[in-house]
Amino acid sequence: MSDCMSDLCFSPMPLQVSRPRAIPSRLARALRGMVLVAIALSIALGAGTWGASTWGAEFDQAKLAAIKPRLQRFVDDEQLAGAVAVVGNAQGLVSLEAVGQRDREASQPMTTDTLFRIASMTKPITAIAIMQLVDDGKLAVDDPVEKYLPTFRGQMLVANRAGAEVTLKRPTRPITIRDLLTHTSGLPGGFPEGIANLYVTRDLSLAEAVLVSSQRPLDFEPGSKWAYCNAGIDTLGRIVEVVAKQSFEEFLAARVLRPLGMNDTSFYPSPAQLTRVAAVYDQKDGKLIRATNIIIGPTVGARHPIPAGGLYSTGPDLARLYQAMLRQGVAGDHRILSAASVAAMTQVQTGDLTCGFVPGMSFGYGWAVVNKPQEVTAMLSPGTFGHGGAFGTQGWIDPHRGLFVVLLIQRTGLKNGDASEMRLELQRLAVEAVKS
Repeated sequence: MSDCMSDLCFSPMPLQVSRPRAIPSRLARALRGMVLVAIALSIALGAGTWGASTWGAEFDQAKLAAIKPRLQRFVDDEQLAGAVAVVGNAQGLVSLEAVGQRDREASQPMTTDTLFRIASMTKPITAIAIMQLVDDGKLAVDDPVEKYLPTFRGQMLVANRAGAEVTLKRPTRPITIRDLLTHTSGLPGGFPEGIANLYVTRDLSLAEAVLVSSQRPLDFEPGSKWAYCNAGIDTLGRIVEVVAKQSFEEFLAARVLRPLGMNDTSFYPSPAQLTRVAAVYDQKDGKLIRATNIIIGPTVGARHPIPAGGLYSTGPDLARLYQAMLRQGVAGDHRILSAASVAAMTQVQTGDLTCGFVPGMSFGYGWAVVNKPQEVTAMLSPGTFGHGGAFGTQGWIDPHRGLFVVLLIQRTGLKNGDASEMRLELQRLAVEAVKS
């Protein structure tokens, strides 16, 4: 992958200079070059949001070598069957490690090309699809959802609950795409039991699942609270389908996955890819046991891609995506997202609302944002952004240091995957390895 510094920052805008007399062409070209350099620097530096180190932290390889034995200890202690860990910068991978086994019962070793259910790490990728349509001029984040999905018109709000009795009223405004991107829509996050079973087994189409969501009353006034909402992200996926006039999975493959070379990332892995999927484990009495109740249903015959959490991926594939985000939307010769959209997605969009699953968090568009580093995020810079998944997977990008980390594991029963010791240790070792 090329370093391509010259094409990372901006698309030059034509200069329109009002002047009383002609400027010699040589001087005009020089002035124009100076202005374009200034524009590039201003975008790259992001008015203090993205530091110069965005273009690639340098690492002490000896310190990075500590990652593998530290992860191996989690395997030896029966906390993990195996793991893949990635550390990278704007130039690419600097560390890629696999430890343990992807299937203990079959004695299959963990490999760097193992596929993982990344679950809610899918959410920011769905948000990228929405922002691509913003870049295309086909929608705006402040558009009401009902503009694209008419079944959301006339949606009600729960005014009061008294036992089995519920009083409804009209919300003060309809929900917007921004609300969905920031988990502030008020949509209930799940479904009633019977429909939930169909959702988990993927027997509902995306259109059917979102139709159900549109007919449920809101839990709170749009924009007034933060509440993690799978239904809201699925609704974004359905908006993509309606606006782009193609299935969500086809749009994502055409606009994100194929351009980035993410050939092992899919909602529906092929039979060959399924042989490389890591098994999911739980822990009982201090020992790992194979998990049987998997919340993401089978892929064969599935009718629902689950934009909120259905992707399978690998460490190297996710590194390509995170590298592109670190480069403000560019990877190699492909721009998948404008620098302006990357900035909007990765800055705080939730004000002072309490957000996330660990202290000090806020939310952008689809990405969780570290607002005040502490505890598991203490070693990260303010403005670091990323997301976790239900099976303990984690991916975080620190634009100030110019690095990203990805942790791929398959564990259920973790008290809080976002606060896991595995995540903390990988981040600690990666940050400690950055050369000052």
